[in-house]
Amino acid sequence: MKTNYLKIGLLSIGFGLLLFGSCKEEAYEIPKAKDGLQNDIIKRSLGPNVVGATIDFAYAAAILPDQGKLTSISVEASIAGDEGTILENKSYYTSSTGTDVGVVVGDPAIINGNSMEVKFTKDTSASTLRYSYKIPAVAKGKSVTFTFRARSSNGQEIALKTEAYAVRNMDMALDLIGKDGEACFFSVADLKWYTATEAAANPDKIDLVYLYRALPTVTYAHSLVAPTTDASYLPSFTLPAGLTNKTKIVKAWTVRDQQLARLQYSVFVDDVDLKDKSFVDAPDFAINLKAESGIWLQTADGKYNAYVFVNSVNNTTKEMKISVKRLQVK
Repeated sequence: MKTNYLKIGLLSIGFGLLLFGSCKEEAYEIPKAKDGLQNDIIKRSLGPNVVGATIDFAYAAAILPDQGKLTSISVEASIAGDEGTILENKSYYTSSTGTDVGVVVGDPAIINGNSMEVKFTKDTSASTLRYSYKIPAVAKGKSVTFTFRARSSNGQEIALKTEAYAVRNMDMALDLIGKDGEACFFSVADLKWYTATEAAANPDKIDLVYLYRALPTVTYAHSLVAPTTDASYLPSFTLPAGLTNKTKIVKAWTVRDQQLARLQYSVFVDDVDLKDKSFVDAPDFAINLKAESGIWLQTADGKYNAYVFVNSVNNTTKEMKISVKRLQVK
């Protein structure tokens, strides 16, 4: 028995030494840089691609210093971007404090049709430029691609084409301010607030009425209601003649869409959410709405489904700021 235990003990020690030897940390070696001009790209923006929003990239290019310098970086979109599209002429790096720092490396971008190009004026062999594409109305329902190119002083050129990015069919409008007793009639079709006089001239366009009331018996506060709602939900309010749209409304307390809120949230309302939203037995009012809450709605004719996010409310000025995503479903 002693012999067996001894053999087992020696085997255990040997196995332990084997593990120790195999787990020995190997010395780190800095990866060798590749010859020639190199490039890479990162998509910086998140969420659905919506007309009026941006698709953002960081494009990097580099070459070994003894092989040449960067002379230009360009990008071509398959569909020309809207006003506000920009290829920056600054190369960005992250400082020790975590702050992005931009250093001018070339002249402002030259626009030529669907293309933008930055020609370098600084002696540099590596650079990362940012490109922000403002999605135009003509891209709605289509796909857009981007081809990035870098050129170097030794005559080399390298290109990188992105995947196709689908642009959604929905529309988006930001920071629309309604004011109780003034511009308090909202049109989903026009994505616009109207006054009482304007609403009377366009009664078929009015889908929501905004009111602020500090009532002693019920918490009404900031509310959005359909013109057809019961009079109890329109306290001390006279509707212009002809407003008959019975809008279907569903409250939403936790749908903080990032593109509408522009805050820290990572929630995104997409085409499919608007298309598939059910409005069975939905009421025609939503009272006591708070900042960062919202409503789903369907217009009386069933043409539009929309999500309305409440950016802010103000008891003193009796105002509500909203941002909207809207999809034509009929």
